[in-house]
Amino acid sequence: MNDVTEFIKLIKAGYCCISIVTHEETEALDVIRRAAKNLEYHMQIWSAGRGIRDGHYPVFSIESTHRDICDGLQEFASGPTKSIYVMLDTARHLDSVVNLRMLRDTIHRIELNKSILVLIDSEEKLPEVVKSYCRPFELSLPSDAELDMLIRTTLREIHDMTPLEIGITKGGLKAIIRNLRGLSLRQARQLICDVVSTDHRFDDEDVNRIIAGKRRMIRSDGLLEYVEAPLKIEEIGGMANLKKWLQLRKNGFAEKATEFGITPPRGVLILGVQGAGKSLCAKAIATAWQQPLYRLDCETLYNSYIGESERNLRKALKQIEAMSPAILWIDEIEKAFASAASQSTDGGLSKRMFATLLTWMQEHQEPVFLVATANDIQALPPELLRKGRFDEIFFVGLPDKDARRSIFSIHLKKRKRDPKKFNLEKLAKASDGYSGSEIEQAVLSALHEAFANDKEIDDDLIIKCIKSSPPISVTMAEHIQQLYDWAQERCVPAD
Repeated sequence: MNDVTEFIKLIKAGYCCISIVTHEETEALDVIRRAAKNLEYHMQIWSAGRGIRDGHYPVFSIESTHRDICDGLQEFASGPTKSIYVMLDTARHLDSVVNLRMLRDTIHRIELNKSILVLIDSEEKLPEVVKSYCRPFELSLPSDAELDMLIRTTLREIHDMTPLEIGITKGGLKAIIRNLRGLSLRQARQLICDVVSTDHRFDDEDVNRIIAGKRRMIRSDGLLEYVEAPLKIEEIGGMANLKKWLQLRKNGFAEKATEFGITPPRGVLILGVQGAGKSLCAKAIATAWQQPLYRLDCETLYNSYIGESERNLRKALKQIEAMSPAILWIDEIEKAFASAASQSTDGGLSKRMFATLLTWMQEHQEPVFLVATANDIQALPPELLRKGRFDEIFFVGLPDKDARRSIFSIHLKKRKRDPKKFNLEKLAKASDGYSGSEIEQAVLSALHEAFANDKEIDDDLIIKCIKSSPPISVTMAEHIQQLYDWAQERCVPAD
């Protein structure tokens, strides 16, 4: 209903052309239809497949012969006043100079006629000259109340066809609503239908099925990736300062914290040496705080069409807000917005994308905790490092001896070996200058060699594997020294 109210405001404000870019065409038409009924406006819909039909009763209306876009536009241009005319998939027809000219003429005629033209497209491909006339309108994601109503309505409709057994508790229903956040009404309805189709029952056990189904839908969308995070904070060696910081803010999203006067934590930037465990931290935070973790795949954001990349980013941020509380992970953030820190070679796209992210970081109100990781400090735009963007900036360096001992213990235990049977002090000393991932690889290499030779791993074999490959601290010594020098007075050491 909020969308209907906002759409009516646009009409009353005098906009003659409105653009809606969405895959949820049915929802968009429903919003327009409700607005038209509220204002007592006529409504007509054009599509290449069905021509012009009545917008209020599209199922029962007779399809016209106006299937050519120019015929449809000409019919709309000469239509009655106080009307809403909807064009579906218009952008695909505007490669033609004639069609584009006809659309511009029609917009002018409709404006004089005190009516509204609405262009609904699945992708943002409208020519710039058409965009200059259009007011963009974005559909909002459903609220908890709307999802609650959708669940009840959908179950009632299914029950009328095939009897259902309902055994959901209030807590279970709240959990299902919470896990449907971030989906459109169509997606949520489909997920509910999928869940009850097998056993014709709706109960608390369906929460896990809803979560699994949502993961599939998010994965197909491509912008956000649900990340399994079974890693515990104890499975990360060292990083005592970071762990303490996280522990103190573990319940920062709770209502009691807000009542106490605490602002929910907003995010951390984790800089440091490659392979030192920055990505592991994102997963460990999600587990420690018992919040879902979503990775923003920056490569999928970029699109060849002007404006589409920014819209993808806004869509992803809007979706993560709807699924809050949650943790948003941007891995190697410097690669996603590299051109924003230098002279842009992409027409300013990276700068616009980066500006969109910064605005969201500053203004978003929903409990979304951002974890950004970076390897190359020089590539980061300086605006990102300004105080207030993140709650804290941590630097993850190469592990010290105590941390290396802990890392060996963790990885040996993971591979079903008793750490007490190994000389961890000797191993830690032998691996001076090695990162956590390099230590893990040394343990794996030792296991492979032992298995191939039909023997058990021991300290000497692990040390042999350590020494067989020079560490990153040697191969990239100058770069790592620069990292340490830069971070000395600018970051909090994670350990």
